[in-house]
Amino acid sequence: MHYDTCTFTDRDLPMTTFNYDTFVTRNKGYIAADTQNKVSNARLLLAGCGLGSSTAICAARTGFQHFVLIDGDTVDAHNLNRQFFDFDDIGKPKVEALKKQILRINPEAMVETHVAMLDKDNAASLVGSVDLIFDTIDFVDLEAVLALHGNAAAQGKPIFTAMNIGFGAGVMYFPPGGGNSLPAILQRDVEAAAAEGNLSYTAVFQRVMGRIGAHLDRQVMEEVAKALTIMEDGTACPASQIAVGSFSVAALAMAMMHDMLAGMEVPAAPQMVIHSFRNHVTKMVNIAS
Repeated sequence: MHYDTCTFTDRDLPMTTFNYDTFVTRNKGYIAADTQNKVSNARLLLAGCGLGSSTAICAARTGFQHFVLIDGDTVDAHNLNRQFFDFDDIGKPKVEALKKQILRINPEAMVETHVAMLDKDNAASLVGSVDLIFDTIDFVDLEAVLALHGNAAAQGKPIFTAMNIGFGAGVMYFPPGGGNSLPAILQRDVEAAAAEGNLSYTAVFQRVMGRIGAHLDRQVMEEVAKALTIMEDGTACPASQIAVGSFSVAALAMAMMHDMLAGMEVPAAPQMVIHSFRNHVTKMVNIAS
């Protein structure tokens, strides 16, 4: 049984109107006042609202109030095992369903939605409208991923990118002016794939996974191999992902975003922070070598 050590006060009475200070009261002691203020005012772009939905909810509960959501996909039944949607959201645009979830937490949040896929034509304006970016664009759309990261680097915007890794997660941080943008890291993979006449998602992603595979759980590599084999001929193949991975991404990404806003040191690309709940180990993995 849990006993709260705090003394009951008026603030513990039911809140009939939303009050931000009351909402974040229990953050005190872990999130400093000046950092909470930065969280409150920061505009966060979530590029991809499937895996991004878990981080959006964690961000809303942490106190973020300004969201820009972009995703052209709709909620499917097989998303519900790990993404923050309800059964009655099936068939609805993910951005609208996620906006509903955010506003249930903070009815005063400002949530801008775009029912569209991020691409080379809209990336610059979206990046320019926010302060930080969380990227979970499907790596299948390599052009969109490179456009997002290229514009973030050019505009000096911090960007976090994440992977749902079985019973764990991986998050990588690209600080403004860090010199290690994702396009730069992947350049040799793109060139090698192009030289072989196979500039596809699978060809590039296989090279990346080949470098970090030794640091991942065996189950993860087995499932990735299955998916890539099926996708080599262009067949769609939703990769196996579970709630533990989705929740892990949210926790890891939000901790790193907090530390960045607090002015603390955050591991930066090409290092990826990978945590496994299968082995209960956290590693820093260089994805470039």
